[in-house]
Order: sequence, then structure tokens, then C-alpha cells
Amino acid sequence: MDKFMFGRYIPGHSWVHKLDPRAKLVMSFMYIGVVFFANNFWTYLVMTALLLVSVLATAIPIGVFLRGLIPLFWLMIFTVLIQVFFGAGGHVYWQWGWLSVTHNGLTSAGLILMRFVLIILISTILTFSTQPLAIADGIESLLSPLRKLHFPVATLALMLSLALRFVPTLMDEAEKIMNAQRSRGVDFGAGGLRQRIKTIVPILIPLFVNAFNRAVDISTAMEARGYQDGEQRTKYRQLKWQRADTISFIVFVISLSAVIVIRYMS
Repeated sequence: MDKFMFGRYIPGHSWVHKLDPRAKLVMSFMYIGVVFFANNFWTYLVMTALLLVSVLATAIPIGVFLRGLIPLFWLMIFTVLIQVFFGAGGHVYWQWGWLSVTHNGLTSAGLILMRFVLIILISTILTFSTQPLAIADGIESLLSPLRKLHFPVATLALMLSLALRFVPTLMDEAEKIMNAQRSRGVDFGAGGLRQRIKTIVPILIPLFVNAFNRAVDISTAMEARGYQDGEQRTKYRQLKWQRADTISFIVFVISLSAVIVIRYMS
């Protein structure tokens, strides 16, 4: 739980930290969308190079980003194994009953693993370098045209900001509860599947109770400060698009366009 890094903000003064949150949001969504167009060595080379440049521009150690992959390690391995043993087509390297390892299966597994890593890392860059409130402001600004359709833009932005803000907090609380249970002699790795599920229950109950209590406290605090949903509110932090945002956006557009061109030319 203590290795769960998604949603955490790491203060800094790097190039990426200073970018407008709207620029970072748009570039992240563009990157994630183009990831699914990459299908060969050269396209993934461009995507990886662009990601590494972005990571270095945050001035955050690469080890911190890699540590954020650890909680999702088993999910990635599970997905890769499904592709390896159930992918059909191409040369068969190994077969036992209904399980087989084929060329197409290995290729699909490698592509999915790369997509997993790239998407997680680009999302981590966004959360590491942008405060939750800034992300909410950026989403609200980008979705502001939907107000004409009576879409609750402010409510959606508030929900996302609260979710991003309290994901790390919930993970920290879960770790504290697990440590408290360990001090009372609970072994979370002992026994079979049923026994392990039983040991999780003493974690979930206080975790949910704390989450609901925090939600009540937040709603009370917002009500005490006169918050009203849907009202036009002034903002202390004004978003301002600068030259660095334009430069970064152009670099992303050129790089991602190159990926699409390489895919259809190869």
C-alpha cells in the first residue's frame, strides 16, 4: 500500500510542474490515445523517447516512477500471461493440451505490456507534477463549453479533485490499519484463499467507516463555507497559457503525428 504512488503530488519547480494543467491534461489524453496506434518497434521507440523526455523534464528521479508500477505488477503479469497462453496464430513454440505459446501471442503480450507501462507512466507524470486542485480547474476549464448544454461541469471537476486528493490518503490509512492488525498477530499471507479473504475484512470495515466520516466532515466544512453547487465562483488561481505550454504542445503533436505516420507507412 505504501508503494501506491498514483494521485500523489510531488512539489517541484521543473518545466513540467510549471505547465498549465490544461496543457498537461490534453497532452496526456493525446498520448494515451496514440498509444493504441503504436504497433511496431519504431512507433514504440518514439513513444518511449517522448515519455523519457517528459520524465526527465519533471526533475523527479526515475526510480520514483518505477516504484509506482509495483502495485500494478501482478495485474500486468496476469494480463501478459493470458495473451501468451491464449493468443492464437503464427508459429507455435510450445503446446500442452489447450495451452500454447505462439508468435502472435508473444507479440500481443509484448504490445499490451508496453501499453500498460506507457499509460501508467504518462498518467503518473500528470499527477506527480500537478496539484489535484489544478487538475480540477483544468478539467473544468476544458469542459466549460458543455455548460451551454446544462452539463454539471463544476460538480464533475469537484468529484475528480476529491477523488484524486484522497486516493493516497486512503492508501496510507489502509497501510496503518494493516500495521495495527499485524501488531495484534494477524498474518495477511498465511492460509488459503478463504483465510486471506477473512483477514481483509478487518481492514475494509474501518477503512470504509473512516472514508464515510471524512466525506461527512468535508460536506460539513463546504456547507459552513457557503459552497453552493452550480454557482459561478471566483478563483484565486487563474489559469494562464504561456509560451512553454505552446512549445510542449507542439512537440507532443509532432511526435505523436510521427507515430501515426510511421504506423501507416510501415
